[in-house]
Amino acid sequence: QVQLVESGGGLVQAGGSLRLSCAASGSINSINYMGWYRQAPGKQRGLVAAITSGGRTNYADSVKGRFTISRDNAKNTVYLQMNSLKPEDTAVYYCNVRLYGSSWNDYWGQGTQVTVSS
Repeated sequence: QVQLVESGGGLVQAGGSLRLSCAASGSINSINYMGWYRQAPGKQRGLVAAITSGGRTNYADSVKGRFTISRDNAKNTVYLQMNSLKPEDTAVYYCNVRLYGSSWNDYWGQGTQVTVSS
């Protein structure tokens, strides 16, 4: 059994910062891919940022230079530091983790709301 617990969402003014966390727990042998996705009302869920076990990162063009993804392998945790937030960043943010328990599987967090006011 694997659980992902997200935290760090909230309401912030434009230009502000938030830091999201996603901790994986349970029967985990290895974690490969960790990523953050977001879904705004009426839109499809899309990739925000991702990081591999080797530390390679990938960002959506809309967040490059403003968001930073990182991971703490000892804690099985992925972070998303969000700076210079804009109203268009408003969405529910989900973490996604590909890990090996008894087999390779993808897991999703419950989602955390980020609201940026203008």
